[in-house]
Amino acid sequence: MPTKPLELEQENEDVLVQEPAKVILFNDEEHTFDEVITQLMKALKCTSQRAESLAWDVHNNGKAAVYTGELVKCMEVSNVLEEIKLMTQIEV
Repeated sequence: MPTKPLELEQENEDVLVQEPAKVILFNDEEHTFDEVITQLMKALKCTSQRAESLAWDVHNNGKAAVYTGELVKCMEVSNVLEEIKLMTQIEV
């Protein structure tokens, strides 16, 4: 099996780590605003005002990007939101 030069492998790893990803939260009819706000505060460690603003964006648009950052952190945020069965997607 051919191998890639070490330099190329390191460049690819850097791109994967540094490229920003987004957590998309989808609106649903099963969770209350309070549930969504509480979970956003837990996932993002943000204020209730910020979480409420994001919840309204999700409600009004059907979905919204609630976090942008490194892929690993996006996965953590998404996992916390999904603890109560909120629907998320990570875009890279």
